[in-house]
Amino acid sequence: MADSARSLGDTAQDGGRTGRFDGMGPFMLVWSGQAISLVGNSVLRFAFVFETWSATGRATALTTLSLCAMLPQVLLSPLAGAFVDRIRRRTALQLADGGGLLIVALLSVLHFTGGLHTWEVYGAVMLLGSAAAFQFPALGAAVPLLVDKGQLQRANGLLASAKSTADVGGPALGGLLVAFSGLGFILVADLVSFALALAAVRVVRMRGDTGPAEKPAGGPRKKLTAEAVEGMRFLFRYPSLRDLMLAFCAVNLVMVFGFAAVQPMVLARSGGETAALASVNTAIGVGGVAGGLLMAAWSGPKNRARGMLLGIIGMCLSAQVAMALAGGVVGWCAAILVGAALMPMINGTMQAIVQTKVPQEWHGRVFGAVMFLSQISVPLATAVSGPLADHVFEPQAADGAGIFVVLGPLVGDGPGSGMAAMLLIAGLCGIAVGVLSMTRRTVREIDTLLPDVAGDSPDTAEDSARPGDPGAPEHPDVPDNTDNPDNPGSKELVEG
Repeated sequence: MADSARSLGDTAQDGGRTGRFDGMGPFMLVWSGQAISLVGNSVLRFAFVFETWSATGRATALTTLSLCAMLPQVLLSPLAGAFVDRIRRRTALQLADGGGLLIVALLSVLHFTGGLHTWEVYGAVMLLGSAAAFQFPALGAAVPLLVDKGQLQRANGLLASAKSTADVGGPALGGLLVAFSGLGFILVADLVSFALALAAVRVVRMRGDTGPAEKPAGGPRKKLTAEAVEGMRFLFRYPSLRDLMLAFCAVNLVMVFGFAAVQPMVLARSGGETAALASVNTAIGVGGVAGGLLMAAWSGPKNRARGMLLGIIGMCLSAQVAMALAGGVVGWCAAILVGAALMPMINGTMQAIVQTKVPQEWHGRVFGAVMFLSQISVPLATAVSGPLADHVFEPQAADGAGIFVVLGPLVGDGPGSGMAAMLLIAGLCGIAVGVLSMTRRTVREIDTLLPDVAGDSPDTAEDSARPGDPGAPEHPDVPDNTDNPDNPGSKELVEG
């Protein structure tokens, strides 16, 4: 039966219609639980935002709340990834969901026995962010054990659609629940969502989930911090993975810098209309859901790196350049909807590349490193974009000074024009990074230069491991190919 499922998965990968979602039953069960949990968490975050604003009335309090959720998840990701590689994948997912369940249970007890204070909310959000740090590397490592290789991009697309659904549906549902039921009901509902996610993981069997390999004889296990650093080093061990990750991080930095200005730009250019901002936020969510579902049905581009880079260029053109130049709500919504629809393809393809190029026993560490490198720019870009908009771009736009001698005819000189220029510049920089990465053979031809490390099932991973991978057996009969920059015998690999 398993061999038949893999055969049908191969047919789907080759473009056939047979078996498009064959063999994805276990993944769909886990995905359903995670999707419910994501929606529950999104509703709870909205409730915390509302409660914090009601208690303080200060925007700084909301910014602090966001940082409390974001920073632990980003900073702990490498350590979380290293820990995930020390245990079974199912156990890692159970710890992530179980940790969230315990935190929300504690919050529920505090709420029903005496009410939550603001500082307790901050602490709980930090703990939830810490639990979420385990979720991304655990899910990234578990997906290849739940689906065949030909279904990886579909599975990653479904995960992206679940996150987008939570991002757009959570606040809407949260607004209704806050108004009609209150925080207590929301806490109980989130408890139920974590319990469902945990139950789904418990009943699913993951192929090849035998736990970590035996540690080598001759010494104690390395420290967790050392193993976390190894995840970073692995990404830079092979030129193709290194160049792809550098491109991904550079694009993420400039895009976050631009996207941080989207909401204030919409408010400034629309005269403070909350309906305009709500429409744009809805377009982002709808685009993300549609893109994830399309990715699941399509299975993604055959040339994964090239498709990802073209997606980056398209997203920068639509969600940033076109968004900056558009003159009204309809244009903003159309532009950002297209960009949001491309995001699941970009992220899903990136995850599929890591899942197939990195040995299974390294997935936790490497996904932890990916999370850290891709998200560390978010707080930095967010912190920098606000002061630049208020003190540099907006005043210069109003005066027609500096770069607005050139950009003024494109973005105008009214309120929000400076932030539109920030978005335009970020989009152009992202396009430049995408085009330059396309010229790099190590990135463009990663599927040729760096063969997949595993076959269609986890059982073949050891047989198909590349010589030179950490922990891979020696293969003295494999000839060196100095034309391949990712060949372990290549000098460039050693020096890279």
